[in-house]
Order: sequence, then structure tokens, then C-alpha cells
Amino acid sequence: MLDVFISPSRLVRMSVLLGLALGLSACAADWEPVFDKTVDAQFFDTVAIAPPEDALTFARAGGDKTRRLIAVTAYENGNVKGVDLSGALGRSLDDPIDLFVESGYDVILEAVNEASPAFQTSVAVTDLVAPVDLASHHVAAGTNFPEHAGEASVEGGPFMFPKIVVPTGPHSPISAGDGLLDYEVELAWVTMEPVTKGRSPQHLGLIACNDYTDRAKLLANVNLDDIESGEGFTTGKSFPGSLPVGDLFVVPRDYRAFAAGLQLRLYVNNRLRQRSSAAEAIWNVDELFVQAWARREMTYNHLGEDVLLFASSDGIPARTLMMSGTPHGTVFRSVSLNHIVSGISSWLSGGWDRPAFDHVIDAYIDDAHDAGAYLQPGDEVVIHIEHLGVIRNEVAR
Repeated sequence: MLDVFISPSRLVRMSVLLGLALGLSACAADWEPVFDKTVDAQFFDTVAIAPPEDALTFARAGGDKTRRLIAVTAYENGNVKGVDLSGALGRSLDDPIDLFVESGYDVILEAVNEASPAFQTSVAVTDLVAPVDLASHHVAAGTNFPEHAGEASVEGGPFMFPKIVVPTGPHSPISAGDGLLDYEVELAWVTMEPVTKGRSPQHLGLIACNDYTDRAKLLANVNLDDIESGEGFTTGKSFPGSLPVGDLFVVPRDYRAFAAGLQLRLYVNNRLRQRSSAAEAIWNVDELFVQAWARREMTYNHLGEDVLLFASSDGIPARTLMMSGTPHGTVFRSVSLNHIVSGISSWLSGGWDRPAFDHVIDAYIDDAHDAGAYLQPGDEVVIHIEHLGVIRNEVAR
């Protein structure tokens, strides 16, 4: 009967693809975070801001009709200080990409450096909204950090998939839902103009984001025979609220050098969960564009529909996030031997109407729910990246 429904070699291959280590001795998943550092809540109230000669830093405050565009010069004790750019440049301004494309780096820099005291402003960080208007179809890299690939036991190198969701602001709540909600701190490159060739453009923006993932939905849709196809990742990662962005938008003069020094950090309830240098990514920004361009004609199944990696067949539209992947420290852990035994037992006990490995995934999901391992209502997830700002999300029901 086993050979009819699932051969031993098939089970082994699927186990490897989902991070199962043969010879595993643990009988249950180890859900304990990899870091053991906590910080005071006030730690998140201060962020280092790059000198404007090195990078222009933008924030926005207010509602849709009263939104102000600010060139940030300081972020201290829960307040940002800077220059109201509408006043300094003498015209109504709302979006930093529009301003940069129209005026260029040096015009904005001069306005910041020479702004009169009348245009200096201070705003509470709690009043900041998404700092830039963004598209709803983005390009994401999976397992682009070696240690995250290791904790997920995914072999073969990085891969790509589209993430199709409207980004939300830096203080937006995220629903825990009925699945397994996981976090992923990421550095995202933002296209300022359409990219129609497979190389990095002259100017790119930078923004922090949280690539929230429903691991249960991802596991239910992933292609076990070809993880690197990216299939299932769009469905498991594209749901309302799953892409909050940071409160700062940064346009470096030299974006390659600037990004190399960034340290990515994510905390849950003030406890460190993820920490890594952006420079540890396998694919740097230039390779991300090369790899994305090579996949421009690939299709991905998302909720029963085929979608392309890019929103446009002509190339990568402006305001697209090129998400560079997450470091290790996510909640996700490899399926354990206990899950395999429990799932196969359930299948042998009469669950033959479904593939055996579906029962293994059911065992993993049940264990994760029982342990409360994934994000729970009431948790607070905070991303803090020097020069890129903060994202604070409360987990709701």
C-alpha cells in the first residue's frame, strides 16, 4: 500500500525539500528563539540618520489631504526633526520619488542645507505614515541569506517570487489569522523609474519592510518537487497587511556602499529575534536585478491564477519593492521526526484520500498551534534599522 500512495524515495525527497533532516533525533520542534537579548522600549525611539550629503532621508506626516513631506535630519527620543520641503522649495510636495525625479539629488540637498528656521519642523514618530507611494506588485527573494536557508533546510541557493499586496504604514496592525503568522525583516530596494533592462538603475531608494508570512498557507501550496520555483510563496505571503514598510525612505548617493553597512534587526515583545548585516546576502543588489530579469517571463500560481514576476511585461515598474530576503531567526523551523511519524501514522490509519505528506504538515501545524510558537494576538513586532527607521506592528486577532 505504501508503494501505491507514496514511495520511500518520494518521502525522503519531499522531506529534504521541506527541511527534514534524515537521522533527526529530536521528537519535537525547537521553537526557542536563536537570540537571548532584550531591550527597553525606549531603544526604538532613536535612530541614526545619515548625513544628507551621503543620503537623503524622507518622512511623511499627516492624513491624505494634509500630508507633509519632510527631509529628516534627526530621529531622537520619539521625534523626527527636519525640513518641511514644501516650504523650503516653495511648492506643494507630497511624494519623495516625484520630487527626486523632477529635481535631482543636489537641488534637494541644497534646499535642506539652506532652509530657513521657519521651515524647520519636528513631528512625533507616532504621527508618521508610509513615507512614499508604492506599487502593489513586488519582487521578493527567498533564502538569500545563508543562515536562513540553513534554518529552513532549503538547498540550491536563492530564488524569486512575486509578492502581491498593497504596502501598509509603519504602525499598522497585522492580523494573526487562523494560520501560522511569521515575521521577516527585510531591506527593500525601491525603483524610482521603470527598469527595462536587466541591470541596476542609477538611483534606487531604500526602505525597511516586514515580509509577513502565513507558514500554514505556504506549506499547503509550496511545490515540494521544486522549492526554487517559488510556487506557493506568493499565496503564503500575499494577504492584507502582510507588507508594512518603515517610517523613513532613503535615497543614498551611493546606494551600494550605503546598504553594505546596514544592520537588520527585528524584535518581538522587545526580545531580539533577527539580526544580520545586509552585506551577508548571497545576491547583492546588482545580482537581484540580473536574476529578476532572467525570470521576467516566469509565471507563478497565486490563488488559482498565473501571475508574472513583474507587474508589467515591459519590465519593472517604478515604485516596485525589490525585496532582498530575510536573515535567520524566523519562527519557522524544520519539520521534526515526531511530525513525520505522527503524519504517516495518520495516513496509514485511513487518511488515504490525501497525500501522506499532507498529514505530516497537519502534524506540524497542530504542534505549532499547541506550542503557541508563532505570533499571537497582543504581540508587538518591531523592526529597527539605523538610517532606515522603525516599523512597529501590534498583532491583532
